[in-house]
Amino acid sequence: MSGAPPAAEWPSYEQWLSGGRRIALPRLGYEVFLRSDGPEDGPPLTLLHGFPSSSHDWAAVLPALAATHRVLCLDFLGYGDSDKPHEHRYSLLEQADLVQEVWETLGFPADGALVVHDYAVSVAQELLARGLTPRRLAWLNGGLYPDLHRLTQGQQALIGPAGAAISEQLTPELLAAGVRGVLAREVPEAVLEDLAAGAARREGLRNAHLLIDYVRERREHEARWAGALESCPVPYAFVWGMRDPVSGAHMLERVRARMPQADYTILGDVGHYPQMEAPDLVAPVLVDFLEP
Repeated sequence: MSGAPPAAEWPSYEQWLSGGRRIALPRLGYEVFLRSDGPEDGPPLTLLHGFPSSSHDWAAVLPALAATHRVLCLDFLGYGDSDKPHEHRYSLLEQADLVQEVWETLGFPADGALVVHDYAVSVAQELLARGLTPRRLAWLNGGLYPDLHRLTQGQQALIGPAGAAISEQLTPELLAAGVRGVLAREVPEAVLEDLAAGAARREGLRNAHLLIDYVRERREHEARWAGALESCPVPYAFVWGMRDPVSGAHMLERVRARMPQADYTILGDVGHYPQMEAPDLVAPVLVDFLEP
């Protein structure tokens, strides 16, 4: 059956980091990790990751995309190898600021193509609400409509009054187990270990209860972000794992009703991480959609 390649074919997390660098963002006041792959003169493409992981999520689909595009991957503040301040109110609005400052700092075109997953769908919605018009925009499983977003038990616990204490007890093994629970296809254990290692880097696990505040923020901006999503004139593609318990078939049903003109790729036996569970299916779909 098609699916994720063996772990030996994925670049490890440390290999991923070795292909990138950290840069200072003066307005943000922190350093963030990023990497740029593909031809310098290729059409620009930015990949934005989800919670609780990092840009390494894109490792299996990056080679196909970087064959023709200049691909920018970055870690949001609090994620991966970016700074992880421990007394900080993490905000999706600030992450949108981060993306815009990275583009400005690198001289990377802000109107290039964009591919987003999970947490990053809200960052993209905020960017659209600010007037961003990417050339094309591909969406992978995420909570586009917060009333349909189904939290895992672990996420519910982090939001609760014991969230800070839970974060202090969180381990890479527990995090990997939580991610495994939203998958429908098998992903190599080494890949899940790398995902957890990225989250744990720079003592990041102790911030889990702070990062999860995006759930509240989605509700706060629900009407504005839904309006931006549904009114944007740029071409959309939705590449969706239908067996995702968090934002799967139930989320896509409304998306298709509201935006019937978009392109849809239905992955019937895939869960929350299409780019990790089925990169052999996702990569060619993205390549075709993003074709200049």
